[in-house]
Amino acid sequence: MSLYLETSRLILRPFAEEDAQDLYAYASHPEVGPPAGWKPHESLAESLEVIRTIFQPSNTLAVVLRKTGRVIGSAGFVDKHEPGLGLPSEEIGYSLCRDHWGQGLIPEAVEAILLHGFTALGYAALWAAYYDGNVKSRRVMEKCGMTYRFSRREEVVQLGEVRQAHYYAITREEWMQ
Repeated sequence: MSLYLETSRLILRPFAEEDAQDLYAYASHPEVGPPAGWKPHESLAESLEVIRTIFQPSNTLAVVLRKTGRVIGSAGFVDKHEPGLGLPSEEIGYSLCRDHWGQGLIPEAVEAILLHGFTALGYAALWAAYYDGNVKSRRVMEKCGMTYRFSRREEVVQLGEVRQAHYYAITREEWMQ
């Protein structure tokens, strides 16, 4: 069964191959991917490949703006287990079209994902991380009730860099408060 979530302004649903053009429209922007550790998409074919090999096999959802029906971002469970870090097994990841920054849309999407994760899926805790300088991502985490847990230096493979990553998490008990 496919995951489908709704908020007042958004629909979160599985990515379809038909979403490649919308994905490319925002993922090719030079300000979107690099702060999160991935290079801008260079072609429509690359965006289609990301949908097929990364988004569809995972629980990463297309963030669709209700009023236009356009895919403006992605959000969901990354399923990236980091043994030995003391983190829960489920990471939340997200990205958003540059034209929609500052409108509270990703916190709205992440809140829906937290609700689903803690109620329907029964997770005990969820986590997210951001790299130095990505203040917008940190604010999403804070708005959604996540709190700082630790920082570490790590390799950002797609960009060939080492960056400081800051980890935030929220437990079911914290979320319920």
